[in-house]
Amino acid sequence: MINVAIIGTGAISDAHIHAYLKFQNRCNIVALCDFYVEKAKEKAIKHQLKVDISKDYQDFLTNENIDLVSICTPPYTHADIAIDFLNAGKHVLVEKPMASSLKECDAMNRAAAQNHKILSVVAQNRFTTPMMKLKQILDTKLMGPIVHTQVDSHWWRGHSYYDLWWRGTWEKEGGGCTLNHAVHHIDIFQWMNGMPGEITAVTSNTSHDNAEVEDMSIAIAKYEDGSLAQITSSVVHHGEEQQLIFQGKNARVSAPWKVVASKSRENGFPEDDNDLNEQIQRSYDQLSDLAFEGHLGQIDNILSAILGEAEVLIDGKQGRNTLELITAIYESAQLGKTVKLPLNEESLFYTREGILQNAHHFYEKKKAVENFTDNRITSGGNKE
Repeated sequence: MINVAIIGTGAISDAHIHAYLKFQNRCNIVALCDFYVEKAKEKAIKHQLKVDISKDYQDFLTNENIDLVSICTPPYTHADIAIDFLNAGKHVLVEKPMASSLKECDAMNRAAAQNHKILSVVAQNRFTTPMMKLKQILDTKLMGPIVHTQVDSHWWRGHSYYDLWWRGTWEKEGGGCTLNHAVHHIDIFQWMNGMPGEITAVTSNTSHDNAEVEDMSIAIAKYEDGSLAQITSSVVHHGEEQQLIFQGKNARVSAPWKVVASKSRENGFPEDDNDLNEQIQRSYDQLSDLAFEGHLGQIDNILSAILGEAEVLIDGKQGRNTLELITAIYESAQLGKTVKLPLNEESLFYTREGILQNAHHFYEKKKAVENFTDNRITSGGNKE
C-alpha cells in the first residue's frame, strides 16, 4: 500500500484527492498540510479522511509512513518542498508549473536522481484519449514531416482572478498565462513535436491592471529543419476554444480531432487525397480509449511506476523542457530579441533572481485577498 501526503489543500487538491480515493486498492491518503490549517481540516471533513494534519510540511519529512507526496501549493514553493521530500526518501508528484526557474528544475532533478526517487510533474491533459490518440497518429509519420504547428491555449479569467494574494506577481506566481495556463498546451506541444531551436515572442497585458504579469503572449518557434510553430497563450479569450494543429507535408491532424489530406494536381492546386485521409482516420479509430483520464490517469501512472509496473510518463526532464520553452518566451519578449535554445546558466532568466530582476511589470498589484469564498474551478473540464 502506497501512503500519500498532500501538501496544499486549495482548489486543485480536490483532483488529487478524488484520484487517490479511486485507487484505494493501491494507495491511502494519510496526511494533509496547508499553511491555513483550517482549510486542511475542512478538506479532510469534505472527503471523510482520517489523516494527520499540519500547517508545516516539514512535520512530515521524517514520517516513515509516507511514500508519495502530492505538492499542490503555489509555484514559488514547489522546488523547496519537492527537494526536501526527495531528500527524505519520498516520491514526489508536483503540480504545474514544475518550479519558478530552470535552476530550481535542475536542483529538483538532481535530488530525484541522487535519492533514486520518482519526480513527476502534473500535465494531466496528456492523459486524455484525444491527446494520446493524436500523439500515436503523429508517431506513425503518415502526415509526412511537420512543417507548421498552431497552438491556441485560449482561456478567460475575470479581473478578480488576480486579486488572490499570490497570483499575478512575478515573485509568487512566476509569470502569467504563458506559465500558468498555456503550460498544458506547451507541454503537449513539446511532447508531440520536440524542442525547437529558437523562440521569438511578444507579451501584453490588456485586461488585468491588478497583475504584474502578462494576460496574453504570442510566440513563434523555429526548428532546425525550417518548420515553424505559433503559440498563443491567453486569459482574455471568451469561449476558451483551444486547439493544436499539426500541418504535415501530406496531411493535417489536430485536437480537437480533424484530418485533412491533400495531393497536388498537375498545376499545383490541391485535390483531396481520399486514400491517405481514410488511412489516417482508420488508424485513429482503431486506437483504444484510455481507462483513466486527467489527474486520474496521471496518478494511476505514478502509482504504477512506484510499484514497478510502468514507466512514469512525465518526469522532471519533461517538466523542465516545458518550463524551458516558457522561459524562452519570457526572455525573448522582455529582451526584444530571438532566443536560442537550449537555455543554460548563461540565460538572464535561468534563476528566479534573474527573472525578478529582468521581468517587465505591466502593472503593480495593489489588492490582495487571502482566499475566495467560492473556490470552484469552472473551466478546463472541471466545471462544478
